Amino acid sequence: MINGVIFSQFVPALSQKAKGFEQLFDLFRQLLTMTSGDVAEAMNYLTQLDRKYQLTDDQYGIGQFYEDLKERGYIVEEQPDGGNRFKITPKTEQAIRKGALEEIFGKLKKTPRGDHQMNRTGQGEELSADRRDYRFGDTLDHIDMTESLKNAQINHGLMDFSLAEGDLEIIEKETKSQTSTVLMIDISHSMILYGEDRITPAKKVAMALAEMITTKYPKDTLDIIVFGNDAWQIKIKDLPYLEVGPYHTNTISGLELAQDLLRRKKTPNKQIFMITDGKPTCMKVGLRYYKNSFGLDRKIINKTLNLGAHLKKMNIPVTTFMIATDPYLQQFVRDFTEANSGQAYYSSLQGLGKLVFEDYKKNRKKNL
Repeated sequence: MINGVIFSQFVPALSQKAKGFEQLFDLFRQLLTMTSGDVAEAMNYLTQLDRKYQLTDDQYGIGQFYEDLKERGYIVEEQPDGGNRFKITPKTEQAIRKGALEEIFGKLKKTPRGDHQMNRTGQGEELSADRRDYRFGDTLDHIDMTESLKNAQINHGLMDFSLAEGDLEIIEKETKSQTSTVLMIDISHSMILYGEDRITPAKKVAMALAEMITTKYPKDTLDIIVFGNDAWQIKIKDLPYLEVGPYHTNTISGLELAQDLLRRKKTPNKQIFMITDGKPTCMKVGLRYYKNSFGLDRKIINKTLNLGAHLKKMNIPVTTFMIATDPYLQQFVRDFTEANSGQAYYSSLQGLGKLVFEDYKKNRKKNL
C-alpha cells in the first residue's frame, strides 16, 4: 500500500481471456517468433500459459487448436527417422509477417504501386490538385483540356475562338521513385546477453518492414542481411527462424555485402538500415578473423568509418538503429553517422518499430 492505494495482481475478467482459434493463433504467432519457428516449443509454451491463465475452456481446448492448425494448413507433419515432427507452412510465415506489420505499423491497405516521394525524381504517376501554366517540354498528357479550353474562351471569346500556348494549363503530377533498401540485422551473441531478448524485436521489425514493402510499395526492393563473424543474405521467408549465434560483430562485412547488393540495383534511391546493439568487434584480414571484444579497437573502427565514408560517396545513406545505451557505443555511432552523413537513432526495444517505419516513410517527398 502506498499513500492509501492498495495494489494487487491484475486478473483479467473471463470476457477478456483468449477464446477460440483466432485468439489463440495470435498468441501462437508471437511464440513462434520467440522460438524461431519451433512448433513443439511454441505449443509447449502455449500449454503452460493456458494452465496458468486459463486461456481455453471446456468448449475449445489446446488439443482442438492443435488439430485446427493442421486442418487449416498452418502446420504440416514430417516423419524424419520414423518420428513425428511438425513445421510451419508458408501460410504461417506470411501470417507472422502480417501480424508483425499490424502490431508495429498499424493496418496498412495494399496499393497498386509503390509511391515513395523522393529527392530524386522518377516517372510521374499520380495526378495532384495543383495546376500551373504550360512550359516548354511539358507532355500532352499533362494538359488539362477542360481548363485550357475554358481559358481560351475567356481570353479570345467564342466568335474568334483559338487555342494558344498561353491558354494551356498543366496538371501537376506527384513524381514517384522506387527505393532499394538493405536491412542489416545484428545476430551476434550480445543480442541475447544480460537477460534481454533483443533479437525477437529486431525480427518483428524486419518482418513488418518486409510485409509493408511487398504490399504497399511493391516496386521497391528489400534485401535482408544478418551479420555476426561474417555476413550473409537471407530471404524474407527465413525471418521467423532467425537465431542469434556465438558470434562477434563484423559490421564491416555486413556493410560490404549491403554495398554489393545495392550496386546491382538500377533504382536511383538506395539506403541501408542497420539494427545493432554493439560495437564492431571483428573483421576479416585475408582468410583470418581479427577480433577484439574488449573495447573499440582502432583498426576495426577506422575501417568501419572509412567504409561509411565510401558509402556516402556512392550516395547510400546508412540509418543506424542503436538498441543500447552505453555512452561509448553511442559515440561510435555518432562518429560513423558523421562519416556517412546518415542518421542514427538510440531506441528502446519498444520504440524500434516506430522509428524504422517513420524513417522509411520520411523518404517521401513531393516533386513538382
